[in-house]
Amino acid sequence: MSTTRKLLAMIFMLLAFTGGAVFMYQAIQGGRAQPAFATVWPGSKPLPEFSLMDHSGNAFTRTSLQGKWSLMFFGFTHCPDICPATLQQLAIANSRLTESGTNVPDIILVSVDPERDSPEVMAAYVSHFGGDIRGVTGDIPELRKLTSAAGIFFEKSELPSGGYSVDHSAVVLVINENGAIHASFGAPHTIDAFVNDVPVLMGSG
Repeated sequence: MSTTRKLLAMIFMLLAFTGGAVFMYQAIQGGRAQPAFATVWPGSKPLPEFSLMDHSGNAFTRTSLQGKWSLMFFGFTHCPDICPATLQQLAIANSRLTESGTNVPDIILVSVDPERDSPEVMAAYVSHFGGDIRGVTGDIPELRKLTSAAGIFFEKSELPSGGYSVDHSAVVLVINENGAIHASFGAPHTIDAFVNDVPVLMGSG
């Protein structure tokens, strides 16, 4: 083989090796950055200004969400199944992530039934799921500012036996450190989905 051919062969081998290495690196990095269960919102969606109150009586606004990641769920204390199940799953997921040494997001329950869910009622309710869950309530007009921007549905429905329930979306929103919606988990929820995807999402924001 001539010197020129040998040189060209070496160049092609080098290109193939480095190209393959780059491809493998990108594939590995790309795999790590892709959640398996959550849906990432393109470009994230900044939340509007709103004024609510947490279960301790403190103001809860868009600024309250800045500086730390949060998992936000909309429900109400009289919810018979979906709400308590989801809060329990979120609490267990955070516990597992803490045990593994992973930073955990805040967990926030926003009531879509402020008529019955006062700060005192919310405080008693969220305490059943551990001390790391923040209950939020407030007036309907202010609540609508948040739910409309996030695409969250809720509506009061009368019960045949008397009283009422509240139909609502069951998604869990992932709010990034800038107070914007970064991703969402659709129902049905699982603990494993949160444990797997939350670190990925927090590392890609």
